[in-house]
Amino acid sequence: MQDPVPQHDGPPPVVEAQDVHKAYRRGNTRTAVLEGIDLCVGPGECVYLAGPSGSGKTTLLSILGGILSPDAGRVCVRGDDLWALSSPQRAVLRRSRFGFVFQRFHLIRGLSAINNVCVPLTLAGVSRRAAHRRGRVLLEAVGLSQYAHAHPNRLSVGQCQRVALARALAGDPELILADEPTASLDAANGRAVMELFRQLTTDEGKAAVVVTHDQRIFDFADRIFWLENGRIVETQESGGSSAPATVG
Repeated sequence: MQDPVPQHDGPPPVVEAQDVHKAYRRGNTRTAVLEGIDLCVGPGECVYLAGPSGSGKTTLLSILGGILSPDAGRVCVRGDDLWALSSPQRAVLRRSRFGFVFQRFHLIRGLSAINNVCVPLTLAGVSRRAAHRRGRVLLEAVGLSQYAHAHPNRLSVGQCQRVALARALAGDPELILADEPTASLDAANGRAVMELFRQLTTDEGKAAVVVTHDQRIFDFADRIFWLENGRIVETQESGGSSAPATVG
């Protein structure tokens, strides 16, 4: 049985999942992926979703991000029931409140670093001048102000991930969702990116949910939710340096 959801004494959660279920069907075969997930993440908090491949981590991240619908249960963002909204309403909420960091960056190769950072702002109707002003601030924050006009093929892997992080923060989102953000990075770059990620989210009071297998970065988490067979089987408070010895 899943442990009770830890309660927050401070401000209300930015995102909260309540008894979330998800299964995939192929023909007459039904495969359960998530079975009764409960979790909440408060402002300034960074939590990790960890566990073996196939345990439901990325599926849960997609449901929290309004990309994939649950079969049952609720996801609330600042009290708004995400899956009670229409598809256009969810799209507006994703654009205005969420920032996404992807494993393979998804930078647009034909755009410079600053123009990649500005993409979410341009889509939101922000003027080019204002978007570039915000982009310059964010590139400076991630230590890449001198590379503002460099294209992704001229940047290192670690630099590309920092551009992706700046892009995720461009619209001043409340919730950052990251899928294996250090999978393509060596140990030094992985820790540097996550240290920066943690600093930026904490300093600005963002909530962050990170899917990862990378135990090298576990000490940057406030809590780690361990998933197995679609359930949260253990919660580590204040991070940790190794996987639990047993789960069940």
